[in-house]
Amino acid sequence: MLELCILLLFSVSLIICVILDYSILYALIFGYALFFTFGLIKGKTWKDMLCYSFRGILTVKNILIIFILIGSITAIWRACGTIAFIVYYASMFAVPQAMVLICFLLCCFVSFLMGTAFGSAATIGVICMTLANSMNIPVIYAGGAVISGIFFGDRCSPMSSGAHLISGLTYTDVFNNIKTMVKTAFIPFIVTVVLYGSIGLIINPGTGNGMTFHIFADSYNLSLFTIIPAGIIILFSLLKIDVKITMTVSCLAGLFCAGLFQHIHAAELIKIVFFGFHPQDAELAKLMTGGGIVSMIRVSIIICISSCYSGMFKGTHFFAGIQRFMERLSKRITAFGSVLTASVFASAIACNQTLAIILTHQVCDDLIEDKNTLASYLENTAVVVAPLMPWSIAVSVPLTSIGAPSVVLVAAFFLYLIPLWNFFVNIVRHRTRK
Repeated sequence: MLELCILLLFSVSLIICVILDYSILYALIFGYALFFTFGLIKGKTWKDMLCYSFRGILTVKNILIIFILIGSITAIWRACGTIAFIVYYASMFAVPQAMVLICFLLCCFVSFLMGTAFGSAATIGVICMTLANSMNIPVIYAGGAVISGIFFGDRCSPMSSGAHLISGLTYTDVFNNIKTMVKTAFIPFIVTVVLYGSIGLIINPGTGNGMTFHIFADSYNLSLFTIIPAGIIILFSLLKIDVKITMTVSCLAGLFCAGLFQHIHAAELIKIVFFGFHPQDAELAKLMTGGGIVSMIRVSIIICISSCYSGMFKGTHFFAGIQRFMERLSKRITAFGSVLTASVFASAIACNQTLAIILTHQVCDDLIEDKNTLASYLENTAVVVAPLMPWSIAVSVPLTSIGAPSVVLVAAFFLYLIPLWNFFVNIVRHRTRK
């Protein structure tokens, strides 16, 4: 009963922060105090609780390093013209009848390269929505396609913080996880492509002028060499080179391209790495501002506090009762069904993707012996379920970036199809074995 009361208080604090538009860090700090107090009530010393917290942070130490690289690379790619090149030339194939599908595929591609839904929404998402609006495409379809696409990379990008968080929690190899993600998402991806392609043909949109993209040609030297940083990510990922090395080499290549082709001075490049890319042109700034190591400080703090929860939950056996329930449930609806159920409740109360992943892992860790399977289940549930909660910052921030209402989540087909398809597959396998 005490556990439920504490979870309720924590959930209320998260909801208040979301409603009042306060930083979710306030709720996380309040939650830390609640869970710390719970441990003291259960007979743990304050030294024990601090030790549990520190152990939790140790599980994500590599992720914090990767966050620094993610902040750097997203700024450098904006500055050197990598993103501008991809978007500018991809836009030439944007015909009205295929624009909904193009929104999805472009966002998938850029989110895979960037590894961040927020960054993808703020760049390619904004551009896709602008072009779709100019073609009179209903916002529900264009917005749903964008939201589906920007979370594609959260599952299977070697630069995704979520993918590395799950890899760290489950002690699995991120590249093996990515390979599994491709296999388990193949059918949902194909179905999503068919749905968005069909919608584009049915709605019969008008004609756009494509003027949105001229700003890239005017502001950048769109040399073919500017896509080298993206090519490095793809090539090194295929070769299974360590992601930290991969991202570091891509950063260095991007810095070289920024200096050589965009004529940005060394001092300015250093500033961009730390504080992000901020172009002087107001119109370009709306599309390309962002990135930088400083931009990752807030999410790094969220990760640290959330990982403290993980250590405290394990040390105090906070979820012992819920874990027993999930074990019984798994015998009825399979282990994947239990993980999916836990992810829905975790996403509903966590209000952010990171904590939803950690809570789901904490509750379901003992259900599945094979950690590679557990990593796959987490990627196919918590990662894509969290954005389906309209009150979660996982989706509220991207929706704000692209200027779309929460109703577009109805058309975010990829996010629904991933867990539903994998649940169906696991149910069929379970019954076949029986």
